Amino acid sequence: VQLQASGGGLVQAGGSLRLSCAASGRTFSRYGMGWFRQAPGQEREFVAAISWSGGGTYYADSVKGRFAISRDNAKNSMYLQMNSLKPEDTAVYYCAASIRVTIRPFSPDYWGQGTLVTVSS
Repeated sequence: VQLQASGGGLVQAGGSLRLSCAASGRTFSRYGMGWFRQAPGQEREFVAAISWSGGGTYYADSVKGRFAISRDNAKNSMYLQMNSLKPEDTAVYYCAASIRVTIRPFSPDYWGQGTLVTVSS
């Protein structure tokens, strides 16, 4: 599966952004999907994951209550709605796909390119 993330940009603290991840192929609905992020000088970290059906979700504590992950299998797409953004959310955000049934923990098998999110204070 090939993944393409989009929707990043510059936003003020407290604002919102919605990231999208478009997937190629007919088997999108078989994959668990997730988002990771990498801030400058830091390790890539898990943000959120969603099961193949969309019925299960999993979030990092740092974004719980502020971010919402969703997917539309008919459109081969996944989304990350980010609200109440903070400067520490600034990072390159990557979408990923996993062939594993479990999303907790989420172990990616495929990565998309990143999209930059910058939150100004």
